[in-house]
Amino acid sequence: MKVLSLRCANGHGFDGWFASDDEFMAQNGSGLIECPLCADRIVSRLPSAPRLNLSGARAPDQAALAAPPAGAADAPAQAQKAWLQAVRHMLANTDDVGERFPEEARRIHYGEIESRSIRGQASAEERRALLDEGIEILSLPLPAALEGPLQ
Repeated sequence: MKVLSLRCANGHGFDGWFASDDEFMAQNGSGLIECPLCADRIVSRLPSAPRLNLSGARAPDQAALAAPPAGAADAPAQAQKAWLQAVRHMLANTDDVGERFPEEARRIHYGEIESRSIRGQASAEERRALLDEGIEILSLPLPAALEGPLQ
């Protein structure tokens, strides 16, 4: 089993487990691998350093070991974690009205039904029409994996 570091075209990093390099190439070529954050299927493998046994190596130059600021390496992972928590909160606290989103948003806006937080799908034209009517919306593309239970 190989654990590979992967990155989607949007820059999200994640790990993938594969039986071999050939299996990764086959699955990636078939579009079976997608980013767990944005569902992008353009995925590339990040370079990984091989383990080198350098028993006779010299100590590295201390100037070359200048450490980055504390927490700088963790910033992307922390941002992804915060985004996932916010999306999970939104999913747990909104009603999914699906393709009825524009209609339901209008009914809420004009006081025809009780106000509540909703989410759903709308075309670009429908979103523009809602904004023109003064109805505030937020377009947030969600990967299908987030709508189900996560391991």
